[in-house]
Amino acid sequence: MTRFTLLRPFLLCTVATAGLATASLDAQSSQAHSSQAPSPQGQTNAEATFAGGCFWCMEPPYDNQPGVSATISGYIGGELENPTYEDIARGDTGHAEVVKVVYDSEQISYEQLLAIFWRNIDPFAVDRQFCDVGDQYRSAIFYHDEAQRELAEASKVEMEARFDREIATQIVPATTFWPAEEYHQDYYQKNPVRYKFYRYSCGRDARLEEVWGEEAGGPTFE
Repeated sequence: MTRFTLLRPFLLCTVATAGLATASLDAQSSQAHSSQAPSPQGQTNAEATFAGGCFWCMEPPYDNQPGVSATISGYIGGELENPTYEDIARGDTGHAEVVKVVYDSEQISYEQLLAIFWRNIDPFAVDRQFCDVGDQYRSAIFYHDEAQRELAEASKVEMEARFDREIATQIVPATTFWPAEEYHQDYYQKNPVRYKFYRYSCGRDARLEEVWGEEAGGPTFE
């Protein structure tokens, strides 16, 4: 099943009729990387990759954090090369929708990024997040090195102890990351009304509050 079967295709069709055509893959990669601000001298850039269902909804929690220079929506975890949204929506490629976070590790730590991740997902849902169903919407932490793996696993143990139940979120090595089409990048900024309608209709915030209470969607680091 594709994301929010009735709503999201309608939204994407609306976007298409407004003239936001899908860019070529080369253009996607160029656009995604050009959105990253140049690294100031001495800045230590690192990458983190998180799957939390709809990648539209996983960019905002990171965009205003200190030290985060870019968030890029994309696909990871499958074997198909150059996947498109249409490929991923079928749910048979093995890819997950993810957000890649480019950050300065001197300003924000990977542990802090993990704290943000957990509070923006339903950690108990299997092969789904909120109204989006299918393994392409599974929750996962894709680690880039052993240090990230150890921190991710420790945070998962902490979450299982906190809730006293099994956490469904996967912790797996990062593979090839494919940037999503340009119309998906910063969707919440380009189409704020449609984004808010989708998010509300999907029940994302209601479920986050049910799981996390006042911690839902946070924290924001200064």
